[in-house]
Amino acid sequence: MKSLSGLDAAFLHLETPETPMHVGSLHLFRVPARGRAKFAERVRRHVEGRLHLVPVFTRRIAALPFDIASPVWVEDRDVDLRWHIRRVKLPKPGTMAQLESLVSRLHAQLLDRERPLWQFHVIEGLRTGEVAWYAKIHHATLDGAAGVKLAEALLDASPRGRKVAAAPPRALEEAPGMADLLGAAIAKSVAEYAKLLRAIPDAARVVSDSLSAIASLAAPPKGRRRGFPVGPATPFNVPIGAARTFATASIPLAEVKAIAKRHGAKVNDVVLALVSGAARAWLAGKGALPEAPLVAAMPVSLRAEGDSIYTTRATMVLATLATHIADPKARLEAIRASAGNAKALTIKARSIIPMDLPAIGAPWVLSGIAHAYGYAQAVKAFPPLANLVVSNVPGPQAPLYLAGARMLSWWPASIVEHGLGLNVTVESYCGSLDFGLVAAKAAMPDVRKLADALYDALEELKKIRG
Repeated sequence: MKSLSGLDAAFLHLETPETPMHVGSLHLFRVPARGRAKFAERVRRHVEGRLHLVPVFTRRIAALPFDIASPVWVEDRDVDLRWHIRRVKLPKPGTMAQLESLVSRLHAQLLDRERPLWQFHVIEGLRTGEVAWYAKIHHATLDGAAGVKLAEALLDASPRGRKVAAAPPRALEEAPGMADLLGAAIAKSVAEYAKLLRAIPDAARVVSDSLSAIASLAAPPKGRRRGFPVGPATPFNVPIGAARTFATASIPLAEVKAIAKRHGAKVNDVVLALVSGAARAWLAGKGALPEAPLVAAMPVSLRAEGDSIYTTRATMVLATLATHIADPKARLEAIRASAGNAKALTIKARSIIPMDLPAIGAPWVLSGIAHAYGYAQAVKAFPPLANLVVSNVPGPQAPLYLAGARMLSWWPASIVEHGLGLNVTVESYCGSLDFGLVAAKAAMPDVRKLADALYDALEELKKIRG
């Protein structure tokens, strides 16, 4: 039995049918034609031999009656790989558009909380011959950085694979009873309330500094006074339903690095500029480009170097996307300044923001917030604090293999929320920046157009003179 961190538990409590809280990824694998028919079975055997390497694979949640406190992790006694690893075949002609549509549907479906919170799909039928792999894992189990660690345990550096020691015998204890669960929740809550009270003053200052930094970099529209920094109204800041749309894009990492070097920027600054240029074009095409700049919420890792614990250790910071600036060079400079402030605040927050919360009462409070916020958005009670999520996760640059097949791509698929109906997550892999764009269908049914606009934004940045 192991307690969830408060942040991990929050992803369970905030989940609703309209807002699933799992993260995922889509990959293409090069599988020899003679081995495709049995690839799904080879993958099951491969994963079965590595279940013991990753705690995520074999633990499930045990909840207290009436959700009086946050649940705990317990060992699952029977991991059914036929359920967790599915085989799917695309109908003909097997296009990339069909694959993205399938992932949209799969990503909208909640994970079963009676089982370990993960599921893989081996997807066949692509006319190009590759086999696709869609993975989803609940955010209560890990964040983006821990997801990279999980991939490193599951995947290999060569097609021959590596020798993995056999799993030790599983000595499963008796399932915890009510007294055990409640006792663990009480002990955890006493300690976490003390931490939370100590952290509140410093955390409040960090939040205030973050909002002030955004306000200073985002010039208000003509005729308005500078005030509380919120994102402007856009088509993707609306109440959402359960349906999703998904699109992918891949941009050479070397080209992005060259742009960054030429302008004294970071790779992440250029990623933000790409998203900014694409969003600006998409909104302008609909006659919906606001005068005020879009604000991006950026998940930022708070992990210490070498930390490979399977949990969430991240916070969220805000940065302007400077979409109100037409000149791409000036826009990149404004983004660079904003992102630099955000990074400085993250360093300050690393030692302040608690990763844990008290367990007692948390399910009631956070579930209430989730439903109340959805209702409030439906009646447009709150303006959006941010317009979209942009996340950049560094990944491995050497090729990886699954059951002997080479992985060709790593497109992430993340979370959207009421009022925050667009998420752009980027994974760097093997010389490529792979963009996964997830949108609520109610907010952006044509997310493919936004993905295509990323390539135009890249050409725009490449033409900037130093």
